Amino acid sequence: MMSKKVLVVDDDPDVRSFVITVLDENQYIPLVAKDGVEGFEMIEKDPPDLVILDVLMPRGSGIRLYHKLKTTEKYKQIPIIMFTGIALNSFLKSQKVLDEFKGGEVPEPDIYLEKPADPEELAAAVKKKIG
Repeated sequence: MMSKKVLVVDDDPDVRSFVITVLDENQYIPLVAKDGVEGFEMIEKDPPDLVILDVLMPRGSGIRLYHKLKTTEKYKQIPIIMFTGIALNSFLKSQKVLDEFKGGEVPEPDIYLEKPADPEELAAAVKKKIG
């Protein structure tokens, strides 16, 4: 059975190593990007089975990457877990998010996890989306 690839996009090294550990322990293949720009380049080269995405990052925010993925036919089907310190309500109403979607409706993330999450919670979210 092929292991599924999960791309972690987060600028915080501690968060990245936490997520990588959880993915490793649950037999997923972790891929890592430090911001939205790098994340999108990796997705173009080799689309992952799932993206775990932080919202606020320097150089290419998670919001921009989220918008790109949700509005590009080729990548629309990739499930996204938002993993962030911002509450979902604030995310959906945030000016940055609304600007990015140009006043159009902001699609709700597949799964929205607030940091800090425990390993079981994160593993369960990944399993729910990609088995």
